[in-house]
Amino acid sequence: MNSTGSSSRRMLILDRDGVINTAPEDYVKSWEEFEFLPGVLEGLALLHGNGFRVLVATNQSCVGRGIITQEELNVIHRNMISRVEAAGGRIERIYQCTCKPDDGCDCRKPKPGMLFEAAKDFDLDLSHCFFAGDALTDLKAGKTAGCRTILVLTGKGLKTLDRVRLGEEPAPDLVFSDLSATAEWLIGKAA
Repeated sequence: MNSTGSSSRRMLILDRDGVINTAPEDYVKSWEEFEFLPGVLEGLALLHGNGFRVLVATNQSCVGRGIITQEELNVIHRNMISRVEAAGGRIERIYQCTCKPDDGCDCRKPKPGMLFEAAKDFDLDLSHCFFAGDALTDLKAGKTAGCRTILVLTGKGLKTLDRVRLGEEPAPDLVFSDLSATAEWLIGKAA
Protein backbone atom coordinates (compact mmCIF):
# COMPACT_ATOMS: atom_id res chain seq x y z
CA MET A 1 0.00 0.00 0.00
CA ASN A 2 1.29 3.45 -0.82
CA SER A 3 1.82 6.09 1.82
CA THR A 4 -1.11 8.15 0.52
CA GLY A 5 -3.56 5.32 1.12
CA SER A 6 -2.32 4.53 4.61
CA SER A 7 -2.34 8.16 5.79
CA SER A 8 -5.77 8.68 4.26
CA ARG A 9 -7.24 5.77 6.20
CA ARG A 10 -6.56 7.62 9.44
CA MET A 11 -7.83 11.02 8.31
CA LEU A 12 -11.08 12.48 9.58
CA ILE A 13 -12.33 15.75 8.14
CA LEU A 14 -14.96 17.54 10.19
CA ASP A 15 -17.52 20.26 9.74
CA ARG A 16 -17.35 22.77 12.60
CA ASP A 17 -20.72 24.20 13.69
CA GLY A 18 -23.00 21.44 14.96
CA VAL A 19 -20.18 18.88 15.04
CA ILE A 20 -17.45 20.46 17.18
CA ASN A 21 -19.43 23.29 18.73
CA THR A 22 -23.03 24.23 19.30
CA ALA A 23 -24.60 25.85 16.28
CA PRO A 24 -26.38 29.11 17.10
CA GLU A 25 -29.35 30.35 15.09
CA ASP A 26 -27.15 32.85 13.28
CA TYR A 27 -23.34 32.61 13.62
CA VAL A 28 -20.63 32.19 16.20
CA LYS A 29 -19.42 35.79 16.22
CA SER A 30 -16.82 35.68 18.99
CA TRP A 31 -14.84 33.26 21.13
CA GLU A 32 -17.22 34.02 23.99
CA GLU A 33 -20.07 32.57 21.90
CA PHE A 34 -18.14 29.41 21.03
CA GLU A 35 -19.23 26.35 23.05
CA PHE A 36 -17.81 22.86 22.54
CA LEU A 37 -20.40 20.11 22.29
CA PRO A 38 -20.27 17.48 25.06
CA GLY A 39 -17.60 14.83 24.49
CA VAL A 40 -15.88 16.64 21.61
CA LEU A 41 -12.64 17.43 23.41
CA GLU A 42 -12.41 13.87 24.71
CA GLY A 43 -13.22 12.45 21.28
CA LEU A 44 -10.56 14.56 19.57
CA ALA A 45 -8.00 13.53 22.21
CA LEU A 46 -8.93 9.88 21.69
CA LEU A 47 -8.47 10.22 17.93
CA HIS A 48 -5.11 11.94 18.27
CA GLY A 49 -3.90 9.43 20.84
CA ASN A 50 -4.72 6.60 18.43
CA GLY A 51 -2.95 8.03 15.40
CA PHE A 52 -5.87 9.71 13.64
CA ARG A 53 -5.36 13.06 11.95
CA VAL A 54 -8.13 15.68 11.97
CA LEU A 55 -8.88 18.54 9.60
CA VAL A 56 -11.84 20.92 9.63
CA ALA A 57 -13.77 22.19 6.58
CA THR A 58 -16.27 24.88 7.48
CA ASN A 59 -18.52 27.39 5.72
CA GLN A 60 -18.19 30.75 7.48
CA SER A 61 -20.15 33.23 5.37
CA CYS A 62 -20.37 35.50 8.42
CA VAL A 63 -17.09 36.98 7.15
CA GLY A 64 -18.33 37.47 3.59
CA ARG A 65 -21.52 39.01 4.92
CA GLY A 66 -19.53 41.50 7.01
CA ILE A 67 -20.89 40.19 10.34
CA ILE A 68 -17.39 39.46 11.67
CA THR A 69 -13.92 40.09 10.27
CA GLN A 70 -11.43 37.48 9.11
CA GLU A 71 -9.29 38.35 12.15
CA GLU A 72 -12.23 37.71 14.50
CA LEU A 73 -12.74 34.30 12.85
CA ASN A 74 -9.01 33.62 13.19
CA VAL A 75 -9.24 34.36 16.94
CA ILE A 76 -12.11 31.88 17.29
CA HIS A 77 -10.14 29.21 15.44
CA ARG A 78 -6.87 29.85 17.32
CA ASN A 79 -8.70 29.53 20.63
CA MET A 80 -10.52 26.39 19.46
CA ILE A 81 -7.24 24.75 18.42
CA SER A 82 -5.60 25.79 21.69
CA ARG A 83 -8.39 24.24 23.78
CA VAL A 84 -8.31 21.04 21.68
CA GLU A 85 -4.54 20.75 22.17
CA ALA A 86 -4.80 21.46 25.91
CA ALA A 87 -7.21 18.51 26.12
CA GLY A 88 -4.80 16.20 24.24
CA GLY A 89 -6.26 16.45 20.74
CA ARG A 90 -5.05 18.04 17.53
CA ILE A 91 -6.60 19.78 14.54
CA GLU A 92 -3.97 20.01 11.83
CA ARG A 93 -5.64 22.61 9.64
CA ILE A 94 -8.89 24.48 9.23
CA TYR A 95 -10.22 25.06 5.74
CA GLN A 96 -12.80 27.81 5.64
CA CYS A 97 -15.04 29.24 2.97
CA THR A 98 -15.95 32.81 3.89
CA CYS A 99 -17.93 33.41 0.70
CA LYS A 100 -21.62 34.25 0.70
CA PRO A 101 -23.95 31.54 -0.64
CA ASP A 102 -24.58 33.43 -3.89
CA ASP A 103 -20.90 34.16 -4.63
CA GLY A 104 -20.61 31.07 -6.86
CA CYS A 105 -17.32 29.84 -5.41
CA ASP A 106 -16.11 26.24 -5.62
CA CYS A 107 -15.22 25.97 -1.94
CA ARG A 108 -18.56 26.54 -0.20
CA LYS A 109 -20.21 23.27 0.78
CA PRO A 110 -22.09 21.51 -0.78
CA LYS A 111 -19.30 21.99 -3.33
CA PRO A 112 -16.20 19.94 -2.50
CA GLY A 113 -13.48 22.56 -3.04
CA MET A 114 -12.20 22.59 0.55
CA LEU A 115 -11.93 18.79 0.52
CA PHE A 116 -10.02 18.83 -2.76
CA GLU A 117 -7.69 21.47 -1.33
CA ALA A 118 -7.07 19.29 1.73
CA ALA A 119 -6.38 16.30 -0.52
CA LYS A 120 -3.76 18.29 -2.41
CA ASP A 121 -2.17 19.75 0.73
CA PHE A 122 -1.97 16.43 2.58
CA ASP A 123 -1.54 14.06 -0.40
CA LEU A 124 -4.81 12.29 0.46
CA ASP A 125 -6.81 9.68 -1.36
CA LEU A 126 -10.24 11.02 -0.39
CA SER A 127 -11.87 7.64 -1.03
CA HIS A 128 -10.05 6.46 2.11
CA CYS A 129 -10.97 9.51 4.21
CA PHE A 130 -14.01 10.08 6.40
CA PHE A 131 -15.93 13.35 6.35
CA ALA A 132 -18.29 14.00 9.27
CA GLY A 133 -20.98 16.66 9.34
CA ASP A 134 -24.47 17.42 10.54
CA ALA A 135 -26.09 18.81 7.36
CA LEU A 136 -27.00 17.68 3.87
CA THR A 137 -24.48 20.19 2.50
CA ASP A 138 -21.75 18.29 4.36
CA LEU A 139 -22.93 14.94 3.03
CA LYS A 140 -23.12 16.30 -0.52
CA ALA A 141 -19.61 17.76 -0.36
CA GLY A 142 -18.21 14.56 1.10
CA LYS A 143 -19.93 12.31 -1.44
CA THR A 144 -18.89 14.52 -4.38
CA ALA A 145 -15.28 14.43 -3.17
CA GLY A 146 -15.43 10.64 -2.82
CA CYS A 147 -15.15 10.51 1.00
CA ARG A 148 -16.96 8.07 3.24
CA THR A 149 -19.56 10.27 4.90
CA ILE A 150 -20.62 10.29 8.52
CA LEU A 151 -23.73 12.04 9.80
CA VAL A 152 -23.54 13.08 13.45
CA LEU A 153 -26.86 13.68 15.15
CA THR A 154 -25.75 16.82 16.95
CA GLY A 155 -26.46 20.28 15.51
CA LYS A 156 -28.76 19.84 12.50
CA GLY A 157 -28.11 16.10 12.46
CA LEU A 158 -31.55 14.87 13.59
CA LYS A 159 -33.32 17.12 11.05
CA THR A 160 -30.88 15.96 8.37
CA LEU A 161 -31.58 12.32 9.23
CA ASP A 162 -35.32 12.97 8.90
CA ARG A 163 -34.74 14.53 5.48
CA VAL A 164 -32.65 11.54 4.38
CA ARG A 165 -35.38 9.16 5.58
CA LEU A 166 -37.85 11.13 3.46
CA GLY A 167 -35.69 10.45 0.42
CA GLU A 168 -33.42 13.48 0.18
CA GLU A 169 -29.97 12.64 -1.13
CA PRO A 170 -27.32 11.76 -0.38
CA ALA A 171 -27.64 9.27 2.43
CA PRO A 172 -24.63 9.06 4.76
CA ASP A 173 -22.46 5.97 4.84
CA LEU A 174 -22.55 5.96 8.64
CA VAL A 175 -24.60 7.64 11.39
CA PHE A 176 -23.41 8.28 14.96
CA SER A 177 -24.88 10.16 17.88
CA ASP A 178 -21.96 12.57 18.13
CA LEU A 179 -18.25 13.07 17.50
CA SER A 180 -17.27 11.02 20.54
CA ALA A 181 -19.19 7.98 19.24
CA THR A 182 -17.62 8.54 15.81
CA ALA A 183 -14.14 8.54 17.37
CA GLU A 184 -14.82 5.33 19.29
CA TRP A 185 -16.04 3.57 16.14
CA LEU A 186 -13.09 4.73 14.04
CA ILE A 187 -10.61 3.56 16.68
CA GLY A 188 -12.38 0.21 16.99
CA LYS A 189 -12.36 -0.21 13.21
CA ALA A 190 -8.66 0.61 12.99
CA ALA A 191 -7.68 -1.77 15.81
